[in-house]
Amino acid sequence: MTARPITLADVAREAGTSASTASRALSGRGYVAPHVKKRLLATADRLGYVPNLSARTLKQRTSRVVGVVVSDLGNQFYAALAAGIEQTLREANYQMLLLGDNSDVAQELSGVRMFLSMRAPGVIMTPASNTAADLLVARGLPVVEVDRRLATSSCDAVVIDNEQGGRAAVEHLIQLGHTRIALLMARTTWTTDAGRLQGYRAALTGAGMRVDRRLIVKFATHAADTVKRIELLLDEQQPTAIFAANNQLAEQAWHVLRRRKLSIPRDISLVAFDDVPWMGMVQPAITAVAQPTFEMGRRAALLLLRRLEDPTCGRTVEVLEPRLVTRGSTGGKR
Repeated sequence: MTARPITLADVAREAGTSASTASRALSGRGYVAPHVKKRLLATADRLGYVPNLSARTLKQRTSRVVGVVVSDLGNQFYAALAAGIEQTLREANYQMLLLGDNSDVAQELSGVRMFLSMRAPGVIMTPASNTAADLLVARGLPVVEVDRRLATSSCDAVVIDNEQGGRAAVEHLIQLGHTRIALLMARTTWTTDAGRLQGYRAALTGAGMRVDRRLIVKFATHAADTVKRIELLLDEQQPTAIFAANNQLAEQAWHVLRRRKLSIPRDISLVAFDDVPWMGMVQPAITAVAQPTFEMGRRAALLLLRRLEDPTCGRTVEVLEPRLVTRGSTGGKR
């Protein structure tokens, strides 16, 4: 015969308290004298009590599990972003359910529908399109967009000044004497990529240089021909410097340059957008535009918590500043 699950009443009876006191102590909501709370927590651990989250969700009509959707669980940028969100939510007695959508609109929609069914109190997302965020807002669920803004509905957001970061990267190369600067970027309609492209163009225009479209190469997400197209760029356009507008394209470019035995920065300079850990480990280390990624996640979680506390508060869009970290991968034109 299967053993009966330990209930909240069992814990209260064993600890010699009322069920309401046990509920406050174990949920973390409401005051309980410290010594009583300690006794209740110890009793719950000893008995093996596990709260019935499904029952609690039905009773309260919401859960304390916030939905989080990011574009790529294998990308270090999104890992740091999720870490900032998780820590902030945990400190507020919320939990996070993290999903990756692989930048696919259908997968993103599937994820947010699951969050609706589990009655999540809100969702934080790096949107792949405006569809999912607009659906959530229409259902009355608070949404915070992070890293990029795509929703047509009104929702809070935390983003980076991508134009400033892109401009700083390219201006650095121009100051080193480079005139043939290639741009590797994702082919999306996202505000991140649009801003970095705008910064690239602004830096060239500001220096009185012409924007050569042949030096701008756009790649589809997870494209199979990325390496081949980078090699063609090197052969046909012969850039003296490359600005990779995300960390994954920077990694692909770095591998191509190494395989060709090109010396960085003697033969060609390399700058990346997104300063992820590997960039400081290779030799020479990679010059990169650093984003306060963990802080972006933390700010996004704080905006959601504020919205849950006061649903009528005005919309907030926070724009954080990137910074250029200069390392050994950039040097004067040969």
